[in-house]
Amino acid sequence: MHWINFPVLAAMIWSGLLIYWANDVYKVRVGHDILFSFFPEGFYKKLHVSFRLAEGMAFHFVFMWLFFINGLVYVLYTFFSGEWRELLPNKRSFGEAWQVVLHDLHIRKTAPTQKKFNAAQRIAYTGIIIMGLGSILTGLAIYKPVQLGWLAFCFGGYATARIIHFILTLLYCVFFVVHVVQVIFAGWNNFRAMVTGWEVVDFPHKPETAASVTPSPTAHAPAPASQTPASAAPPLTPAPAPSQNPQPATHA
Repeated sequence: MHWINFPVLAAMIWSGLLIYWANDVYKVRVGHDILFSFFPEGFYKKLHVSFRLAEGMAFHFVFMWLFFINGLVYVLYTFFSGEWRELLPNKRSFGEAWQVVLHDLHIRKTAPTQKKFNAAQRIAYTGIIIMGLGSILTGLAIYKPVQLGWLAFCFGGYATARIIHFILTLLYCVFFVVHVVQVIFAGWNNFRAMVTGWEVVDFPHKPETAASVTPSPTAHAPAPASQTPASAAPPLTPAPAPSQNPQPATHA
């Protein structure tokens, strides 16, 4: 599900940009002065980006259902398998997450103890699920603002729902960058575990030593010469042979 979600979400972001480029209204302003524009005019001219609103909407609405189904399956699996216990943050997670950040920045020497996920991962992975739910709801609100007017009203109207949807997209991009950097720092074994689903763990190898066998003092020991086993039969003495010259019997 991890590797299904990655290309699906990438396609969602790309098609969402095709929709946004048709009306790139979001800029950081102070009064009438523009401090920052997400996609300035030179961006479109340099990359020769054309306005492809219909194409972007078509791809976005197709991959939207794949994103929703994959996310729903993941949530159901996490719940019924019991892995949510390892995923949800607890009351100590926010304090320990700060210690993890300091350790990753090489400011703190030792990292706090962890189980399957550390505190920062618990918060990030739980947060990404909440973000996914927010993207689906705000996306539906701006997809059907009339039919789902009550949903758009919950987010403060169509314009506010679109802003929230856009901010969530930026947060996905930030999550991707941090996630990839963390995987690189974690090493090849961690990346291989993400791809294959299993992790190679090296255990210290103990050299085998030849076992010294001490024979039992009574095993195969010959009986002393001065002793005769009780079960041994006495030697047989041959009977004397008859005389060659027998004497005749005398009669009185």
